[in-house]
Amino acid sequence: MQRSTNLPGAPGKGTIVAFPRGIRQSSGNVSYLLASDTNHNLALIPVFGDKRYDTTVWHKPPSAPFLKVHGNVIYDYYYQSGVDTPYEQKDIYKHTLQTYLDVTVTDQYPIRVGFSTARGNSTLFRNITGINMQYTSRDFRNLLLQKLDKWDASRMDQMQQLRLEKTQLDTKVFELDQLKSWLSSPAQLQRLVEARERQLYSPQQLSIPKDSIPLDLLLKYKGRLKETPKDSSFEAQYAARKQKLDSLQQQYDTLYELYKTHQRSVGNMKSDIMNSRNNKELAANLKDMNLPGSILPKGYKTLLAIRNVGIGRTLVDYSELTAKNISITGVQVEYNPSWYAAVATGVVDYRFRNYIVNSDGPKQYLSLVRGGYGIREGNHVYLTYYYGKKQLYDVNSHIMGLAIEGRYQLTKNIYFTGEVAKSSLPHYQTPDSSHQLSAMLRFSDRRNEAYSVTGNAFIPASSTKWQAMYKVMGAGFQSFSLFTTGSKQVAWSVRVDQPFWRKQLWVIASLTRNNYNSSYQQSEYHSNTVFKSIQATLRIKRYPVLTVGYYPSSQLTKLSDGSYIENTFYTLVGTLSHYYKVKTATMSTMLSYTRFYNKQADSSYLYFNTRNILLNHALFVGRFAIQGTASAALNDDYNLYGGDGNIHYKVRSWMDVGAGLKYSYQTVYELREVGYSGNVRVDIPYLGQVAVLVDKGFIPGAEKRLVSNNTGRITYTKIF
Repeated sequence: MQRSTNLPGAPGKGTIVAFPRGIRQSSGNVSYLLASDTNHNLALIPVFGDKRYDTTVWHKPPSAPFLKVHGNVIYDYYYQSGVDTPYEQKDIYKHTLQTYLDVTVTDQYPIRVGFSTARGNSTLFRNITGINMQYTSRDFRNLLLQKLDKWDASRMDQMQQLRLEKTQLDTKVFELDQLKSWLSSPAQLQRLVEARERQLYSPQQLSIPKDSIPLDLLLKYKGRLKETPKDSSFEAQYAARKQKLDSLQQQYDTLYELYKTHQRSVGNMKSDIMNSRNNKELAANLKDMNLPGSILPKGYKTLLAIRNVGIGRTLVDYSELTAKNISITGVQVEYNPSWYAAVATGVVDYRFRNYIVNSDGPKQYLSLVRGGYGIREGNHVYLTYYYGKKQLYDVNSHIMGLAIEGRYQLTKNIYFTGEVAKSSLPHYQTPDSSHQLSAMLRFSDRRNEAYSVTGNAFIPASSTKWQAMYKVMGAGFQSFSLFTTGSKQVAWSVRVDQPFWRKQLWVIASLTRNNYNSSYQQSEYHSNTVFKSIQATLRIKRYPVLTVGYYPSSQLTKLSDGSYIENTFYTLVGTLSHYYKVKTATMSTMLSYTRFYNKQADSSYLYFNTRNILLNHALFVGRFAIQGTASAALNDDYNLYGGDGNIHYKVRSWMDVGAGLKYSYQTVYELREVGYSGNVRVDIPYLGQVAVLVDKGFIPGAEKRLVSNNTGRITYTKIF
């Protein structure tokens, strides 16, 4: 069935055929799309394009599979003939197997699954296995944003309304142009002048003698002064059209302002979503978009409020005085719509702290309950109770504590966080564990109290970032964030990030006192040393990038079977790097300088007070990558010089091969050694990638000798 209609203002207006919904029909240079709004009212939307028929129909997206799984599997075998640490071990090998899976349920609910295990023959390196399954609101948020990017914007109700308003604007513009053209045309202006002259010099309007009328006007209107002008109503017609123009102009201005407001609203939708300060604000912005169920699943507000659900190995990171960056194997749940609740319990696993100390100490565990009001990234007040067992003096000690944390957003870019905590006393101060609760609630005793204040600020005018922290911990205070006990601790730190010269120079500086906590140090450890750190990066377009840093470093040394020490010293590092092109060749050059400011008595570090210089140059031409390195290590006893070069060739898209030579020269004993390296990578269809690396080099050894160090690696990777 056909229906005729006229679309005012459309080029080549005429009969338009109403096709089934979603199909285009061309008319002149414009195609018209029949669509419906939310009230099922039909409307024609102009679509500028070619003159061909477009029979594309809007279809409902196909049903998503129940499960979509992406991830990788990696197996790595590593061999080293000698370990370059204060510990001496030879012929070390390690097997590592890990997999990482991204599982999406019905294309709506993301879950991450991870598994890793490492096994070897070293008595120093731990054999570890970990598995975890985790849902986070961050992954769910990223999934929503990806779907919004792929979603056709023309399906939005707001976009459809915007197009209808644009059609109305185009119509008004056409009518305005037609009226302006008619009113300003020379022919119509001449008719208006003549009509006014006839009106002015008609007998009814003449109040002066006829003899006083100019001769040219008498000749022009001779015989017509007593006649009724043919266009006597033209002046009224012109005035009516001018009035209509003013009315149309007002209508256009109103429609234009409405259209621009809606256009800004639609244009800012994605920006509002991307800039949402927290998940509560994001949920409100998503609701305003009226998105369909294929984009927003049922319960999306709840899913955004669930910050984290983890089973297996998870990271507990809540506050400065309770549990901060603690790895546990257990369960963790964190929920934050407008109020807040979190629960975590599991066995403590300090694998990232004692990975290279294979000690089978007593088991430690942590349980924590946390609740309050407010968004975690905004103003809030939270109460935390923690309980568990912690190793102290080779004895597992029961600890418990209460903490109140508050966060206050002073301005958009400035906020403060404060926390007060009180714990049970250590077992050597309260031998009877039944008195732990009473000790925690005894407010007259100040030994087991702690306070912490942190501040963060950003100054947009100068792009300055400030971070500051001040913390006081009593001699008997215990928590899973603190490793030192037995002495009162006062710690503070200040950090400033400041750009200069239109953000071409970035400077980061910090001062820290007694904020260096280690599980290996003595329990009575207390330091008044203030550590200084500064780093500057100069990045100017088309020039090399210069980075200079001066900051503390540390080295772990084993003193006995149950005693370890970490020595701290300063390191100066400077790097100059440049990535550039010469004709068709791409090049990369890097020069670095490192200086260790320590003493031989500080540790068994072989290169105490050493200056290291390294120059690396890489050339990329076609399928070849050629790289050369020269280095020098200079200290008070002897110098060590080295050089190596290797070439890498891409045989096919599925195969790479490489080989290189190394040269080492030590000045004390005039030692000269030559080593080599080789590598190959092969992609096997449907199976994955296999890479093999062999390397023979030389490292400093006892009595200022060079010791052969052979390494080998076989890696298999499958991405799916």
